[in-house]
Amino acid sequence: MSIDSHLSELVRRHQAIEEAILAEVNHPASDDIKVHELKRKKLQLKDEIERLKKAETAPSH
Repeated sequence: MSIDSHLSELVRRHQAIEEAILAEVNHPASDDIKVHELKRKKLQLKDEIERLKKAETAPSH
Protein backbone atom coordinates (compact mmCIF):
# COMPACT_ATOMS: atom_id res chain seq x y z
CA MET A 1 0.00 0.00 0.00
CA SER A 2 1.46 3.36 -1.01
CA ILE A 3 1.77 6.21 1.46
CA ASP A 4 -0.87 8.20 -0.43
CA SER A 5 -3.43 5.42 -0.30
CA HIS A 6 -2.61 4.76 3.36
CA LEU A 7 -3.07 8.46 4.12
CA SER A 8 -6.38 8.47 2.28
CA GLU A 9 -7.58 5.50 4.31
CA LEU A 10 -6.52 7.14 7.58
CA VAL A 11 -8.31 10.37 6.64
CA ARG A 12 -11.44 8.36 5.77
CA ARG A 13 -11.31 6.56 9.12
CA HIS A 14 -10.72 9.87 10.93
CA GLN A 15 -13.84 11.34 9.31
CA ALA A 16 -15.88 8.22 10.14
CA ILE A 17 -14.87 8.50 13.79
CA GLU A 18 -15.80 12.20 13.79
CA GLU A 19 -19.25 11.27 12.49
CA ALA A 20 -19.57 8.55 15.15
CA ILE A 21 -18.65 11.07 17.86
CA LEU A 22 -21.27 13.52 16.62
CA ALA A 23 -23.90 10.79 16.47
CA GLU A 24 -23.07 9.63 19.99
CA VAL A 25 -23.05 13.15 21.45
CA ASN A 26 -26.39 13.96 19.82
CA HIS A 27 -27.96 10.74 21.12
CA PRO A 28 -30.19 11.37 24.17
CA ALA A 29 -28.49 8.64 26.20
CA SER A 30 -24.93 9.26 25.05
CA ASP A 31 -22.15 7.27 26.69
CA ASP A 32 -19.33 9.54 27.90
CA ILE A 33 -16.88 6.65 28.03
CA LYS A 34 -17.63 5.72 24.43
CA VAL A 35 -17.22 9.35 23.34
CA HIS A 36 -13.89 9.55 25.18
CA GLU A 37 -12.67 6.34 23.52
CA LEU A 38 -13.72 7.58 20.07
CA LYS A 39 -11.91 10.87 20.65
CA ARG A 40 -8.79 8.99 21.72
CA LYS A 41 -8.88 6.90 18.53
CA LYS A 42 -9.46 10.03 16.45
CA LEU A 43 -6.42 11.70 18.02
CA GLN A 44 -4.27 8.62 17.37
CA LEU A 45 -5.31 8.70 13.72
CA LYS A 46 -4.56 12.42 13.51
CA ASP A 47 -1.09 11.84 14.96
CA GLU A 48 -0.46 9.02 12.47
CA ILE A 49 -1.65 11.20 9.56
CA GLU A 50 0.67 14.02 10.63
CA ARG A 51 3.59 11.61 11.05
CA LEU A 52 3.09 10.19 7.55
CA LYS A 53 2.74 13.64 6.02
CA LYS A 54 6.03 14.69 7.61
CA ALA A 55 7.73 11.50 6.43
CA GLU A 56 6.39 12.07 2.93
CA THR A 57 7.77 15.62 2.74
CA ALA A 58 11.08 14.90 4.50
CA PRO A 59 14.08 14.83 2.17
CA SER A 60 15.40 11.35 1.42
CA HIS A 61 19.06 10.60 2.00
